[in-house]
Amino acid sequence: MPEISRTATATWTGDLRTGTGRASTPSGVLREAAVTYLSRFESGEGSNPEELIAAAHAACFSMALAARLSREGTPPERIETRATLTLQVGEAGPRITRVHLETQAKVPGVDESKFRELAEAAKDGCPVSQLLKPGLEALTLDAKLVA
Repeated sequence: MPEISRTATATWTGDLRTGTGRASTPSGVLREAAVTYLSRFESGEGSNPEELIAAAHAACFSMALAARLSREGTPPERIETRATLTLQVGEAGPRITRVHLETQAKVPGVDESKFRELAEAAKDGCPVSQLLKPGLEALTLDAKLVA
C-alpha cells in the first residue's frame, strides 16, 4: 500500500488574543483562511482548527460510507454529512471532547438496517475517526436514508 503525505501551512502573528493567523493548503482549496482567537473561542469571523477538523471528519466519513456501500453493490447517489465538534475549555486548557456525525444518504437498493450497519462501520473505520476517537469522550452518529 502506498504511503501518502498531505500538507497544510499555518502562520500566526502576534499574541493569542489579538494576533491573527492564516491557514492554507497546497491544493489551493484553502487559500489563506483567516484564523483568529475570536473565531475559535467566541463568535468572530474566520475559521479555526476545530472547524477544519470537523470538515475533514465529515468528508472522511462520507467517503468511507460511500466505499462501504459501493462494496455491497449499493453505491450511493448522495451522502451529506455534518460533523459537530465540541471544544471544552477547562483547567488544563482547551480539549476536543466530542464529535457528532449526522448523515443523510440517498442509496437505492439498501434497507435501513444494512445502511445503519455500514454507517456505523464507516464511523469507526474512517481514518479521521481512528485518529480522534482515542482522545474523545464520545463519537456519535445519526444516520438516515432519504428518498
